[in-house]
Amino acid sequence: MSNATRMTKSFSLEKKLLKEVERTRGSVSTSERVNQLVKAGLEAERRQSLHAEASGFFKSDSMGERQARRAFQSASIESITRES
Repeated sequence: MSNATRMTKSFSLEKKLLKEVERTRGSVSTSERVNQLVKAGLEAERRQSLHAEASGFFKSDSMGERQARRAFQSASIESITRES
């Protein structure tokens, strides 16, 4: 068990979920097992959010943006070639 300060809260769980938590808790308390599962769920959500953010950042550009980028690249290459 971690040394973090804990706060007592009351939550309702479906009977099936509670049985599964108790079945999979091993040597730790039910409360500790719930904490582990909540932490894992929050981490999964964080990773999913980061993945969505990265996907949005790296999504393919529109056709107009690609054409503009190619035109800029071509003009840059021509400019550099003339300077050499």
